[in-house]
Amino acid sequence: MPKFNQIICPYCQAINRIAEDKPSLLAKCGKCRSKLFSGQPIDLTDASFSKFVEKTSIPVVVDFWAPWCGPCKMMGPEFSKAANAMEPNVRFVKLNTQDNPSTAAKYKIQGIPAMILFKNGQSVAHLAGARRADEIKSWIAGNI
Repeated sequence: MPKFNQIICPYCQAINRIAEDKPSLLAKCGKCRSKLFSGQPIDLTDASFSKFVEKTSIPVVVDFWAPWCGPCKMMGPEFSKAANAMEPNVRFVKLNTQDNPSTAAKYKIQGIPAMILFKNGQSVAHLAGARRADEIKSWIAGNI
């Protein structure tokens, strides 16, 4: 009996089941037919955050950031490089804390940039401060 990963579509938010023995990087949403992985982080909101974190069966790493934050701007391209290197084994998402303060408050984000790694909907690791792609990848690998 094949095992499945549950992946949320970044476009229509449909829940998709992808067999672990299939190439996930090429997978498309069963509802809207969009690619499930693009190698780039997905922008989330207070409304979409819980579904992505709780219903995705692969690890999810969240970058909490704001547009006025200089270190956040510096880390953005590095976070994207890490996403490109680690998808489809890890889902990368971003949450703008200025526009989505409820989720940031829920996870007690006091300084940005900050990252939280989730597994099975549970927070398993936190990392504060701007990081290079290789540091982000090492941190994730050491916590999954």
